[in-house]
Amino acid sequence: MVIVIPARYGASRFEGKVLAKKSGKFLVQHTYERALLAKGIHQVLIAADDDRVMQACKSFGAACVMTSIVHQSGTDRIAEAVKDFSADIVVNLQADEPEIDPTNIEKVAALLADNPDADMATLIAPFETAEQVANPNIVKCATDTRGRALYFSRSPIPYNRSAGGVGSAKDYWRHLGIYAYRRDFLMKFTQLPPSFLETTEKLEQLRALENGFTILTAKVKCVWDGVDTPEQYEAFVNRYNNEKKKQ
Repeated sequence: MVIVIPARYGASRFEGKVLAKKSGKFLVQHTYERALLAKGIHQVLIAADDDRVMQACKSFGAACVMTSIVHQSGTDRIAEAVKDFSADIVVNLQADEPEIDPTNIEKVAALLADNPDADMATLIAPFETAEQVANPNIVKCATDTRGRALYFSRSPIPYNRSAGGVGSAKDYWRHLGIYAYRRDFLMKFTQLPPSFLETTEKLEQLRALENGFTILTAKVKCVWDGVDTPEQYEAFVNRYNNEKKKQ
């Protein structure tokens, strides 16, 4: 198994965030070090698109490869990075996840290791409030009784008719942005054209479902916060510094 962290320099809401360093470490470095704590992983690789990212990763000793700047998604970047690898399972860990629990990385990888017929896997977690369920920036997932994803949406799914939309938060599942792929599936997936559902919802995983592939899910209790904005980064730095003071 290999973990690949796609680290793109450009970001619409926070340019160069992967190299933000107010904590004393690059943001991508925090994520890389969390990934190294996951058990059963043979390699952690960063896939960069800019020499500034490449040089930063080298400075803290990370394995890093340069990938094309034209890729439209992290999945495409990962596919290029592992095209010559022999690893059967590839984990896609976003570079802006500095607080991810390493056991959750292990869990998403184990989904594929334990289910050889599955193509792809991801994680879901409970919601805390109905307001979160209604938020289109938080993706929802509906599954069958065996944990296979039926659909992902920015809208509340299922629609609670009795409540006029959103019911109790406990009836919904939040999608967490970590994936595991079979390497052969990853190569096929990235050659498929963007699908109607994918482009409508702006959710890449819908391409897999629309083309008949299986996405397994596992439920986890803990939701970690990614870093999409400068404000979220400042909050992370404060949490990190406070934890350091306790040690």
